[in-house]
Amino acid sequence: MPDQLGDREFCREVGIRYPYLGGSMAKGISSVAMAEELGRSGMLGFFGAAGLRFSAVEAAVDKLSVFGFPCGFNLIHSPHEPDLEAALAELYIHKNVRLVEASAFLALTLPLVRYRTHGIHRAADGTIIAPNRIIAKVSREELAEKFFSPPPEKFLRQLLDEGAITAEQAEWAARIPMAQEVTAEADSGGHTDNRPAIALFPTIASLAGRMEQKFGYAVKLRVGLAGGIATPAAAAAAFAMGAAYIMTGSVNQACVESGTSDVVRRLLAETRQADVIMAPAADMFEMGVSVQVLKRGTMFPMRAAKLYDMYRSHDGLESIPGPERDKLEKTLFLAPIADIWRDTRAFFLQRDPCQVERAERDPKHLMALVFRWYLGQAAHWAKDGTSTRTMDYQVWCGPAMGAFNEWTAGSFLATPEQRRVATVARNLLFGAALLTRANILRYQDIKLPADFRIEPLEDIHIKEYLT
Repeated sequence: MPDQLGDREFCREVGIRYPYLGGSMAKGISSVAMAEELGRSGMLGFFGAAGLRFSAVEAAVDKLSVFGFPCGFNLIHSPHEPDLEAALAELYIHKNVRLVEASAFLALTLPLVRYRTHGIHRAADGTIIAPNRIIAKVSREELAEKFFSPPPEKFLRQLLDEGAITAEQAEWAARIPMAQEVTAEADSGGHTDNRPAIALFPTIASLAGRMEQKFGYAVKLRVGLAGGIATPAAAAAAFAMGAAYIMTGSVNQACVESGTSDVVRRLLAETRQADVIMAPAADMFEMGVSVQVLKRGTMFPMRAAKLYDMYRSHDGLESIPGPERDKLEKTLFLAPIADIWRDTRAFFLQRDPCQVERAERDPKHLMALVFRWYLGQAAHWAKDGTSTRTMDYQVWCGPAMGAFNEWTAGSFLATPEQRRVATVARNLLFGAALLTRANILRYQDIKLPADFRIEPLEDIHIKEYLT
């Protein structure tokens, strides 16, 4: 049965029936509707808060909090906007958000530790209770080690000095992991290190066991798997390796509840595994960090790479040769660079004035903000379905999308309009359960029918089998 997969204790602790999590896709692509649909279906969805205005995130928190089912919110690392990261952490504390997905972190930060330790206390039986749970998404073992460790002492001292926690709370915090659960993120859409799941997961799982022994935690450290999970076979493989839960992303973006446009959903429905590529990331542009995006039907990856090459080669916009500047204005920006900087400046004066102050002192930073305008807008053009900018769409996508399309070809799920996030999830879980049972029979030398294959089923048929 699907509800017997994964770690049952984890499901009980977070209040879900099935070990299935919908990962957070930025700019509200992992929408309120998606989190609601998964929550009503006994699963858990994370709202994609990254890249949204503070007011939009606050509205999403308020809307989802009234439903009463489990859900979570994204807290993404913002190295260039630390004030925004801190503001979101404070919002989640103020609004009693008890679960966040921490993603794209290169190291632990004070706001993350502040969120984790807020409200920590001892129960009557002496158990240390940390009300705020973090599920960290990582693709490197050194980052997993940081999250499986207790909060860094330097941050606890700082919180103590600021009066955010008491001396007792600091002592208790030193006995808990920053994250009891870590999602091993393999080759996925968006931020990714393109790690193969079959190599990454066992490494992180082994680390969890060692860290649990090292610190003598009173809780079990768990590892889930994300990246590449888009078929029953992939889901079954994840659970066979010992995943406490699975997390999906790319396939959810193709569902009707996602916060993207119909034109993007159609592009995703035509995607094959080789139709993705790495491109510069808007949020960590200056650091050279990349994200995995769709390359079929868009010129964004090539144009974004050109911008990063220019950034590396020049000290500022004025040092770019005239013909190159003209080409940028005519093909990418479709406006004078001066106009782009005017709009970018106005945006950051509201969002983070420090960025404007720095740009007016540092021409290279000003150039980076202008180039980031294109990268950021490219995601909005795709999300909004802007018809005049189809060649500039930035669509975060991993090879899992192609695997899903191959599996669903010829079925009702081949049509974008039929792809509902809970229906997809039920199919992956039900198919994984069937494959798990089939493999048990194979191990007992029982031959299965030659035409045995897991086909996508409509909800009504899955419910009939389960009852």
